[in-house]
This record gives sequence, C-alpha cells and structure tokens, in this order.
Amino acid sequence: MSEKPSVAVGLSGGVDSSVAAALLVEAGYQVSGLTMRIWDGPETGRADCRQGCYGPGEEEDIAACEALCSRLGIPYKVVDLSREYEATVLEYFRAEYLRGRTPNPCVLCNHVMKFGFLLDRARLEGFRFDFFATGHYARIQDRAGRPCLRSAADASKDQSYFLHRLGPEVLERVLFPLGEKTKAEVRDIARSLGLEVSEKPESQDFVSGGDYSAVFKGRESPPGDIVDTEGRVLGRHRGIHHYTIGQRRGLGVSVGPDPLYVLRLDADTNQVVVGPGEGLFAEGLAAEDVILSDPSLGDGPFECRVRIRQNHVPAEARVTVRGSSGRVEFRTPQRAVAPGQSAVFYDEYGFVLGGGVIERALPAAD
Repeated sequence: MSEKPSVAVGLSGGVDSSVAAALLVEAGYQVSGLTMRIWDGPETGRADCRQGCYGPGEEEDIAACEALCSRLGIPYKVVDLSREYEATVLEYFRAEYLRGRTPNPCVLCNHVMKFGFLLDRARLEGFRFDFFATGHYARIQDRAGRPCLRSAADASKDQSYFLHRLGPEVLERVLFPLGEKTKAEVRDIARSLGLEVSEKPESQDFVSGGDYSAVFKGRESPPGDIVDTEGRVLGRHRGIHHYTIGQRRGLGVSVGPDPLYVLRLDADTNQVVVGPGEGLFAEGLAAEDVILSDPSLGDGPFECRVRIRQNHVPAEARVTVRGSSGRVEFRTPQRAVAPGQSAVFYDEYGFVLGGGVIERALPAAD
C-alpha cells in the first residue's frame, strides 16, 4: 500500500486544530504541527487572555501545541511572524479604522499570513510537507473542473467567509478535516481522545475582549462630534476607531424614544453620524479588489447569494463584475453594509464564487 502524503497542520492550541491533527494522524498521514507566532508584547500569564487571536497568552497556546504534538508523536515547529503580522495585518487594521471603515483582519490574515507567509517561511527553514491543513469549518470540492471552496456542512460554524480569497492553486494543496463535522462532534472526538483542550472556549474576537488599545499603540483617532443626518451635534465620541456601522450600544446620546444607530463614519470631519435604524438599509453595494473563482462570471451579471459579514445570512442578489470592481444589487434591502468588510458571493450549493471589499453602500436612488 502506498504511503499517504505529508501534511503540516496549522495549530493554534484550540480544540479545532487539535482535532484536525489527531484525525489526520488516525487516517495515516505523515503529520507535523506548525504555529505562527504573532504577539510581540509582554506575556501576562492570564488564563483568560486568549479569547482573541492577537494578544498576550500566546506562550500558553504554544505550550498546548507542543503537548499535543508530543502526545501524537509528530514534529512541531513555531515560525516567528510577528514582524510580518505587524506590517501586514495590524497596519492594515489601523489604517482602515482611521479611514472610518470596518476592516476584517481575519480575511487578510488567512490569505496573506496563514496560507502565505507561514507556509513560505516554514519551507524556507527546512520544514517539508505536501499539504497544509487547518481546523477551519469549510470544504473543498470540485466545481467546473477545479478545486473550489464550499461552505461547511455545519452552517452555524461555517468559516468560508474568512477563506474566500484562497484560489484553486492554493486549495489543491489544502485539507479541511472538519468541513463535514459539527462543533459538537469535534468536541466529542476531543473528549474521546482525552485531549486537554476538549473544553477550551473559542476565540471570540480578533483581539481579546475587543479592546484595540494594544493594536493602535497610541495612534488612536481623536475624540470628535456625534451628529445626526442633518449635522446637528448630539454628543462627543471617543475616536471613530471605537465605532462601526450598525452599532447601537455605547453611543451615550438620545433624541427621543427611538434608539439611534451608527449610520456612517466620516474620517474627513472626524464625525460619527447616527440616526434611526431604517437608515441602515441599503439596496446594494459597490466593491473593489474583487476576485472570482470562476473567470467566466466576469462576462456579465450573475445571480448568487451574498454575505456581507461573517454572521450574515447570505442574501439573494445580482452581481456585476468589471475588472476588479463589482456592483451588488440585493433582491431585498440589507442592513448595516459596512465599508471595509468583505462581500462574499455563493451559489445555491454553498460554493464560493468570489468576493471583494465593500467600498460603499448603494441607496435606492444610486
């Protein structure tokens, strides 16, 4: 019987990547573990500080990965990418927020860091593997004769949104062992294997607790005015990087019985524009930096389902792509279209057709 290929598994110290590695070992692959180090600040040793991807506590996660690989009897390597992470992800995150946009660092991190820098550096440092695997909830299946990303079997855990920029040349060398499983099944597997991470909570945010002070490092935007759609000053904000489209809580202003929401962030005037909830709905959006998994879709408008943020239920829409620009027209208006987030296109079977970065919402009269 021929020997199965070698697979490097991206390990984070969490239950998903740990189970992915264990399943591949069980299946007979030649498995190794790989982790990227991204935190360059002081370690606090707090047990609760790793509720986000970036922050102190990284050494605890690395120790958990080392223990797992020792238990599984597989090689393990840590690649220091803290400088690349600073220059690529954190600089992008700061710049976007200071422009009054809502960035999605997870999309950039997966595409450029995890499936880019990490693999290139590991190979450069002598780590050898045929395939790369992660604990993401997503699937890779054939579409139109080429490997294509597809949403996970468990829709509630699907992470294809974050991975939509991975092209077929990358996907043909990637494995997602958890794509057909539910989170409950994954935890059951971890318990059955006696893995210490079986009950470990998930990362809930880019930064632990949503506190971005460690990211901006003194480069925050200054306080300014909170205004209504007519320009009337209603209060003061703490800096536009603390706000996002659709936000209701923490505004500290009111003008009547109806709640107010963030409708727009104006970096030029340093204003947070608020108004009633109906002002959040848009008929469509304009996107830039658009990519398509099927080049033929650029020949004309196509019908699909569009997700405008990770937890958004994909909405039926017509998409027109010209070069790297795209226009999305929703069948029914969608709420809180946020510039800087990604708009990801799906077909009726959950295959990812492409996506782009939202530039602006399109009101009905646009």
